[in-house]
Amino acid sequence: MTAETLTRPPIIKTKTGYVVGDKMDKSIVVRVDSLTPHPLYKKRVRKSKRFMVHDETNQARTGDFVRIVESVPTSKNKSWKLADIVRPGGSRAVAQGMVEAEIAAEIHSESSEDQE
Repeated sequence: MTAETLTRPPIIKTKTGYVVGDKMDKSIVVRVDSLTPHPLYKKRVRKSKRFMVHDETNQARTGDFVRIVESVPTSKNKSWKLADIVRPGGSRAVAQGMVEAEIAAEIHSESSEDQE
């Protein structure tokens, strides 16, 4: 077996977490939580770690649940990039839910008027 026949796809590390800071230009801070057992008491303890993430289009906002992928270092502290927003959070999610409910109510009222 030569080196050419043993080509493996690259291992891409991904993590999911919540955006806790978006004040910087093209950068966000993502908190990734993990549950680990306590060494003595074996109860699951939540540990969190913060990652600086490159957000090229400034689309993520505080409270969003995002997926990040490892990349080449963009700066001294940033070696992760934003892959996608899994679920918007905060006031945007509430506003979006209100708009969807309002549209559904309008469609329902229009369909009931047509049936009469």
